[in-house]
Amino acid sequence: MIIYKSLNNKMLIKAVQSGKPAVIPTDTIYGIIASATNKSAVEKVYKIKERTPEKPFIILIADIADLGIFNVSLPIDLMARLADYWPGPNSLILSCDNLKYDYLSRGTKTLAFRLPAGRFLRDFIRKTGPLVAPSANPEGGRPSEDINDAIDYFKNKIDYYVDHGKIICQSSSLIDLTSGFPNKIR
Repeated sequence: MIIYKSLNNKMLIKAVQSGKPAVIPTDTIYGIIASATNKSAVEKVYKIKERTPEKPFIILIADIADLGIFNVSLPIDLMARLADYWPGPNSLILSCDNLKYDYLSRGTKTLAFRLPAGRFLRDFIRKTGPLVAPSANPEGGRPSEDINDAIDYFKNKIDYYVDHGKIICQSSSLIDLTSGFPNKIR
């Protein structure tokens, strides 16, 4: 197990790029992250987190252009409204019927994306690529407020941790935009 003090670490970036999960501070909470474009890495996070397999993860992106990686295209009117939500603590559910990403959508034909406000986190995502980022706790458990909570939960199931001190847990808002109108889920 390795504990870093910063996201700006070449070994950490290389590990995530190669499919290794890590626990890092996000813009809202500590999360277990892994490459969203690596099916094996995503499945590792499901297993480590003991997550219900039918529940999709939120995907962190560095730029709106990253939606194109997942073949998500938006109508012009919806593109114009993205600035109302991003960057910030809003996760947006968008339509994605590309079967290549069914391992992410879990049969829902939708994906939830968040464009974080934090520059350092977005810089990290630019280097690693988009990331799945569920909260750093076993399903049903209390989210980790600091790195020690996460280590207590996962121990050596995760090799890489980034310590950013205490984070007051505040999950992102989840807003469904698949109908063209915002529907706040949480």
